[in-house]
Amino acid sequence: MKKDSVFIYSDSLLSYRFSDHHPFNQHRLTLTLDLLKELGAIKADDIIAPRMASDEELLLNHERSFIEAIKLASSGNLSKEKAEGFGLGTEDTPIFKGMHEASAGLVGGTLTAVDYVLQGKANHALHLGGGLHHGFPGKASGFCVYNDSAVAIKYILEKYNARVLYVDTDAHHGDGVQGSFYDDELVCTLSIHETGRYLFPGTGNVNEWGQGNGYGYSFNIPLDAFTEDESFLESYRSAFAEIAEYFKPDVIVTQNGADAHYFDPLTHLSSSMKTYRGIPKLAHELAHTYCDGKWIAVGGGGYDIWRVVPRAWSLIWLEMIGWPNVSGPLPENWLKRWQPKAPVSLIDQWEDPVDMYNPIPRKKDIEEKNKQTVDRALYLVRQQLERINQKNGQV
Repeated sequence: MKKDSVFIYSDSLLSYRFSDHHPFNQHRLTLTLDLLKELGAIKADDIIAPRMASDEELLLNHERSFIEAIKLASSGNLSKEKAEGFGLGTEDTPIFKGMHEASAGLVGGTLTAVDYVLQGKANHALHLGGGLHHGFPGKASGFCVYNDSAVAIKYILEKYNARVLYVDTDAHHGDGVQGSFYDDELVCTLSIHETGRYLFPGTGNVNEWGQGNGYGYSFNIPLDAFTEDESFLESYRSAFAEIAEYFKPDVIVTQNGADAHYFDPLTHLSSSMKTYRGIPKLAHELAHTYCDGKWIAVGGGGYDIWRVVPRAWSLIWLEMIGWPNVSGPLPENWLKRWQPKAPVSLIDQWEDPVDMYNPIPRKKDIEEKNKQTVDRALYLVRQQLERINQKNGQV
């Protein structure tokens, strides 16, 4: 019997952990799942265990030498000199025991989500352990070893022959995924992120439109620092809706980093839970408009794991299953369980405090600049849609 939505998870996903002090902390998966359970919004048969990605599957996007290096690093047998050439042993992406198995497990989770949706077992699939969008074919980067989304999209192309629209709302540019499909007309990538003037990885400019056969299938909306909900959502809705109409995908893959929130310690945007309600809502709508509901969602960044990520990521699942809009207090048992262990005071409501931050003095300037950025980024889309509309009007 086909399920509406599946949630990909097992405790094995928690083994992707660089160190006790590293900001990338998969304990946020535990907190999110526990919040959904306390809400009564997820059942045992909604949860599907991820499989491990095989070497052959990893090779769809990664170089063999890189995979072998990760295996050596996993067992402590990769020299420091060789590690640096593969982006390993850095402050961002240190080596940890079992790195290969943990990383291949994250990829396997996204592949599990793909198979459930594209084999017709579910309309939607959520794999919050995935979303490692900075990984490159031969190099780890930015907390990311293997790039699960890039592997999964190449898997979709090879196994299911489907056109993929990848939409990334992490505060950091989805450079690894964009790079893997920069010359591919069967994959359209859209990344909405904080401008690289202030933030890693420094890429994702509006004029990065792809190359060769992929020209016109790569889009970036670099938002100004301190962008708030209204401008973020306006940029997202306009870009996503127009690109979906232009590309007409067979399946939508969304990366759902939760680090554009005001509380996130690594970024400079000013989103609240209003943004994280709006992001999955539009993805869900457009998946049913263009893809017969085929929507695969992964996680990504998010470094305030106590106050932000559990609420933001829960909203993706709640949107997927059509749960009525939640508001007001969080489940009391969840707050009682985790507040003693949290280093900060938990927010006890689904909404953020209205006085979360002081008014942004450049609000109007930021909004206008973001509108101009969207217009520039979508120049090719709007040209193409105008030609299509003119052609249709002549028929």
